[in-house]
Amino acid sequence: MKVSVEVLASKSPQGRKQALEMARGAGRLVAAKGTKVTELDLRRNPPDAEILALMLGPTGNLRAPTMRVGDTIYVGFPKEGFAGLAG
Repeated sequence: MKVSVEVLASKSPQGRKQALEMARGAGRLVAAKGTKVTELDLRRNPPDAEILALMLGPTGNLRAPTMRVGDTIYVGFPKEGFAGLAG
């Protein structure tokens, strides 16, 4: 059975604590800002500051969109789309 959870961040802001909880349960983080895409192996236990810099926006809340697909968290929307990022 596939379980999907959707949170509307505008009604329930997700901050530092929620971002770190999400990251600790995943194996990979892919964050996009414009044309730059950064991948982080979360299994190597990177510093919290490095994770938060990719996941949080200037307000201190999760950047949009943020989604988890399998073992990977995707943050932001790459200019070229998500097709080449699966893996």
